[in-house]
Parts: sequence; structure tokens; C-alpha cells
Amino acid sequence: MQLTDADRARIEAAIRAAEARTSGEIYCVITQASSDYRLVPLAWAALIALLVPLPLIYLTAWPAAVIYVLQLSAFAAALVGLSHPRIRFHIVPRRMKRERAHVEAERQFAARGLQHTERRTGVLIFVSIAERYAEIIADVGIAQKVEPDAWNAPVQALIAAIKHGRPADGLVEAIGMCAEILARHFPPGAINRDELPNAIVVL
Repeated sequence: MQLTDADRARIEAAIRAAEARTSGEIYCVITQASSDYRLVPLAWAALIALLVPLPLIYLTAWPAAVIYVLQLSAFAAALVGLSHPRIRFHIVPRRMKRERAHVEAERQFAARGLQHTERRTGVLIFVSIAERYAEIIADVGIAQKVEPDAWNAPVQALIAAIKHGRPADGLVEAIGMCAEILARHFPPGAINRDELPNAIVVL
């Protein structure tokens, strides 16, 4: 799922409008997937290959060599089939997907320098499309005044938009909702310069 130039322009405009209302800094990162999960199809293929010989041993008189070849064939076929992206992401446990996406969100927060704003007022809006995952991470300056639950509504709005194939719409909506939250606690001050780019990063 790709963002068009028009999508990027809308998101960047939403960030600028949001930051005009608050001294907080909003930064957006969107990635197609937080991991390739290459080991998951391997694990499933190994499990299938382990199960293949059982009925053959008890229900046939085939020699061990034939069963062994069939076992290897089953492993190879399962690995190829389950490695297809559309299938691979469906067999990854939900908990694993959430954990990988959360780790990637935290990595992006640090990598993009959101912890280096003067008053620690950086907010990351992170989206991982394949996992249908969204997270908002606020730096300590904001976390001291804004309860973590305050971000639930924009996150849910963003996830709903991702599920319907509208990540740009979801980001624009989430940015506006974040601006409302931030404006209540961090209105524009004497120092209200842009410390972070207003562009969205697409990985």
C-alpha cells in the first residue's frame, strides 16, 4: 500500500496545522511491515514435515526411504507455499505481530531523534500496515501530563482506517485528534519553532 503525493501533502499539511495549535512536535512514520517473519513459515513447514510420516508408517507398507522422500517433499512444498507474503502474514501469531511492531515503533522513536526536542515534547505516530498496527509514543515531557489512555481514540481511528485501506485518511484524523489533546496541555508558547520535520517517513 503506497501513499500518493497528494496523500503526503495532506498529511504534511495536517502536521503543520496541528503544530500551530501546540508546542508539541508530531512526527509520523509508516512502514509496510515491521518484520519479514521469515522463520515462521520455516517452523510451520518443519511441523508439517514431522507429522507426514505418522499416517504413512501405520497405514502403508512403504519403505523408510520412500517415506523420507515424501517427508522432504512435504517440507519443501509447505515452506514455499507458506512463504508467500499473503499467506505468511496470516500464519504469524497475533501476539508476535504486535510485539514486533511495538519494538519497531520504539526503534523509530529513538532513530528519528524525538527524544531530543528541547522540552521533550515529541510525539510519534507509528503505523505498520501488514500488522494493522498503530501506536502513539509520547516523550517524557508529554507523558508527565497526558495519561497513556488519552491516545487510545486516535490509535483506534487510525487502525480502523488501515483495515479499510485508507491509511492517509487515518493519519490525518489521528493527527487532528492528537493536536486536540496536546493543545489542552501544551498550547503554543514563546518558543514554538519546528524542531522536527513535518514530513511523513515511509519505510
